[in-house]
Amino acid sequence: MSYQPLLLNFDEAAELAKELGKESLMGLALARDIKQTDAYMATVGIEVPGHGEGGGYEHNRHKQNYIHMDLAGRLFLITGEQKYRDYIVDMLTAYATVYPTLESNVSRDTNPPGKLFHQTLNENMWMLYASCAYSCIYHTLEESQKRHIEDDLFKQMIHMFVVTYGHDFDIVHNHGLWAVAAVGICGYAINDQESVDKALYGLKLDKVSGGFLAQLDQLFSPDGYYMEGPYYHRFSLRPIYLFAESIERRQPELKIYEFNDSVIKTTSYAVFKTAFPDGTLPALNDSSKTISINDEGVIMATSVCYHRYEQTQTLLGMANHQQNVWVHSAGLTLSNAVEAADEIKPFSWGSLFITDGPKGEKGGVSILRHRDSKDDDTMALIWFGQHGSDHQYHSALDHGHYDGLHLSVFNRGHEVLHDYGFGRWVNVEPKFGGRYIPENKSYCKQTVAHNTVVVDQKTQNNFNTALAESKFGQKHFFVAGDDSFQAMSGTISNYYDGIDMQRSVLLAELEEFEKPLVIDVYRIVADSDHQYDLPYHYKGQIIRTDFDYQVASKLKPLGEDNGYQHLWNLGSGKVAGSSLVTWLHDSSYYSLVSSAPTADCEVIFARTGANDPDFNLRSEPTFILRQSGKDHVFASVLETHGYFNESIEASIGARGLVKSVQVLGHNATGTVVEIALTNDKKYHFGISNQEEALQAGEHKVEFNGVTYQWTGATAQI
Repeated sequence: MSYQPLLLNFDEAAELAKELGKESLMGLALARDIKQTDAYMATVGIEVPGHGEGGGYEHNRHKQNYIHMDLAGRLFLITGEQKYRDYIVDMLTAYATVYPTLESNVSRDTNPPGKLFHQTLNENMWMLYASCAYSCIYHTLEESQKRHIEDDLFKQMIHMFVVTYGHDFDIVHNHGLWAVAAVGICGYAINDQESVDKALYGLKLDKVSGGFLAQLDQLFSPDGYYMEGPYYHRFSLRPIYLFAESIERRQPELKIYEFNDSVIKTTSYAVFKTAFPDGTLPALNDSSKTISINDEGVIMATSVCYHRYEQTQTLLGMANHQQNVWVHSAGLTLSNAVEAADEIKPFSWGSLFITDGPKGEKGGVSILRHRDSKDDDTMALIWFGQHGSDHQYHSALDHGHYDGLHLSVFNRGHEVLHDYGFGRWVNVEPKFGGRYIPENKSYCKQTVAHNTVVVDQKTQNNFNTALAESKFGQKHFFVAGDDSFQAMSGTISNYYDGIDMQRSVLLAELEEFEKPLVIDVYRIVADSDHQYDLPYHYKGQIIRTDFDYQVASKLKPLGEDNGYQHLWNLGSGKVAGSSLVTWLHDSSYYSLVSSAPTADCEVIFARTGANDPDFNLRSEPTFILRQSGKDHVFASVLETHGYFNESIEASIGARGLVKSVQVLGHNATGTVVEIALTNDKKYHFGISNQEEALQAGEHKVEFNGVTYQWTGATAQI
């Protein structure tokens, strides 16, 4: 068979060419790529810079060079314009001329350096994309050109990855995934099947100790979840799809898309299913607050899943949200489907539980979703999986956060109760070289930076990665199927010595309320007295409280360590019975009403920014519910209410309907919570505290002389 480009054969390119000038998603993607590539070629030309800081000029120039070579390769096949072919030839020739003479760059962390970049991960990415571009022009080259580019560039890069840094090549990890995909794709591009085999099966060729098949087999849980979280998971989709498409075209007998019960589809869906309704991915472990389903890897995955696996309305909804497709035959299939659809609803993956751990045995992520008549989605998420660390690969790259039972809530287009995410200004060179800032460890990873309980102002698992890696949570229950009442619950044990925790979140659609109530019940069982802090991180402006508080006359940090040193203590107030805090975020009011069973309950208002001399942290508010004692239950209700529009001076429903929340009692059988409204109506909810095998039956508890009964894991009584 004659040589064909890796990702887009000549017949497919001819079909894509028919979309040039059209207003379809594919036509728009092509117009964007042409405009971007032409501008880069005209303004930058051929430049091979030397070494530089991660995120600095040299780093970004090398990166933009491989990005635009890749774009130019596909555009050459689709448009037939010689300028794209010549650009790739000239760029690869320039790199091949200097690459053998380059010394290693300077490593900025524990990653080994490449010759172009400060870490081999970036060098892997460069070779992968450059190889894709090379395959698009291979058929136009003289033999002498091939020898120069292959011998002095690509083969030397392969040697670096599989020999010089062979000890890292077989690591089952997202960096290892990029390494095997880069070597495999390059091997296909230069007709080096020996390198392809190493990439597929590992250096030992045993399919277990390393290689792409081992990565697909070992990297994800049975539900496709990746332990480092969605941010790094979406990063893994690019090498997966680029290599898988290459394998399917060069070695179709491997049936890569069917491998391991179609694990490529399963793991893609695990990313899709965690997304908030606005498309952003939740910040579980080190994670950006802006990465979304518009990410390049997710775009690829959406297109290929629709093309190769199943044609669903949900995938159409994702593509319509992305307003983008992969410039590839799979993207054309999806583009045509979007164009032909009469109506496309916003995407929603519904409520679900996704397991973590290689056998699904290490907790996971629970997500509840509710869509109202206006197609507005409410989503609540709790996380209680394994510590998201790649400690086995490089200790400095521990991406895990210490926040078991973290809660995030989203509605009306916003993450209402949110996670800070990572401390990093990606590729912003003046900010610590674009790498993780020191505050990533001193604040962002600390438990107080998350919406979960902090005991004695200490971080879970003593901020010890090895200890955290030995712990994981468990699903307590998951109840979905009825949109009017859904619930999820998870547990963690001994994240603090002698303390067990259970968090249950109920999503209840009640007749008085315009949006479902989010009922958050956090139960703590301890062997001695402790101080318990439950932070709620939000955005917006405080509107009112139903308790008195004292504003600090002089700003001081809330504590000395474990993240508290980065929180300004703005003020606090003692509360008894129940507390209410209302804030305004854009056009909606939010009220969090919380139980306060004893006179020493306290609400503390705080804001990030203390002990931050370089202004590395974003200034964001939080309030903390503080309670001391032994066993304790925090019960809170988040109510979304009202409407604000300053342009027409409209403010409606600024006061919510929930007046108070009270824990009527809790024991080993169950917890009962009472929610009182301003019209004196009361709602009661029961939550089973028993093990899963005993949850389906009837529960009966007696508190203060009153008997409460319900059936199932949780119910409105």
